[in-house]
Amino acid sequence: MKGIFIPLMIFFGVQISFGQATIKTMFYNVLNYPEAPPENREEILETIIDSYEPDIFMICELETEIGGEEILNESLNDDNDNYSSAPFLSNFSNSDVELHQLLYYNNQKFTLIESQRLTTTIRDINWYTLELILDDQVNNPIRIEVFVCHLKASRGVENEVKRLNMVNEFIDNYENLDENAYVIFAGDLNVYSSNEPAYQELLNSNNKITMVDPINMPGSWTSNDTFTNIHTQSTRINSEDFGNFGSGGGLDDRFDFILMSENMINSPELSYVPDSYLAYGNNGNCYNQRIDDIDCTGIYDSALRDALYNMSDHLPVVMELQSNQQFLSTPEFTEAIENIQLVNGNVISDELSLQINNNSESIDFEIYNTLGQKMKSFSVDSNTITKISVSELSLGMYYLVPTNINSNTIKFLKVN
Repeated sequence: MKGIFIPLMIFFGVQISFGQATIKTMFYNVLNYPEAPPENREEILETIIDSYEPDIFMICELETEIGGEEILNESLNDDNDNYSSAPFLSNFSNSDVELHQLLYYNNQKFTLIESQRLTTTIRDINWYTLELILDDQVNNPIRIEVFVCHLKASRGVENEVKRLNMVNEFIDNYENLDENAYVIFAGDLNVYSSNEPAYQELLNSNNKITMVDPINMPGSWTSNDTFTNIHTQSTRINSEDFGNFGSGGGLDDRFDFILMSENMINSPELSYVPDSYLAYGNNGNCYNQRIDDIDCTGIYDSALRDALYNMSDHLPVVMELQSNQQFLSTPEFTEAIENIQLVNGNVISDELSLQINNNSESIDFEIYNTLGQKMKSFSVDSNTITKISVSELSLGMYYLVPTNINSNTIKFLKVN
């Protein structure tokens, strides 16, 4: 077998395109979606999404499940079906509150393992477990525990205590997490400074899991032009043109955050990309102005800032992560046979679903394991969708090799 193994691995190395694991995250308060005007906000959100293309998209102020489906189908999957949604979970914490959180994810990079909720006295904190779809996923799975929240709004000691109580529900849940877990805590925190008890408790180094603020810019953020470049609210001077939904006053608050567990500072397995945390759309020169002001020029152009102005009174926050492991690659085909694809993606259970749009009468395939051993042979007719059982294969990585045409090898992962 040794003589076969080396040339097969050389062949695979030439034919397969490996993808470095880079992950783009975005949190966004979408402002009473879908009720708040204007009526075409799914198209406006599409513009914002397309400009950044997040792999993990976390939102708050979603009103209805139908609104969540509209975001998925119209804003995210406008060109393809690469995004999936976590289940919509109605708010259990307070029956009078009709604002919810939700997570969307790139289904080419992640599998959703579980969706849960933590109840508080105000609003749920939604908890999602995502697993990266990696080459070595079976032997070395990497998971991210993602928490999405919307803490109590407004000033005053009473509201600060309510925010702290909500945070404590999150911290109490640490007992359900491994101390080495990778954790993201994102949301509209509604805190006015780094001295607020809720923010301090989130970053408390005595906790089982220590959370950190990636940009480490403590201070009194509100109405302080020192922090102009990280302010996320308000994108508007007033809300009269938007049915009085949202707040005005111009950009002068840092309410929106993505925090992460301390182990993501420098872990080779999963780490923060330095300088990637941004108040998305904020050019750093829009203090107390509306985000689409003609003087707020910079790297974010007027088309994006117009969309952000019309979409919400908040700006999104974004952050990138990276891993020294590699994503299970999406196959890249030569021009002549570019229409061979795995219909249900590269992560499969018991059945391969192959779609062939090609002039050939039929295409022959062989399946090899990572040792170069041939496991299966079959033929597929062109211009059809054919289902091939692979239930007999063990869990792990395999290579689907077309043998009678000039084509790249297709890599897939069998997970159960």
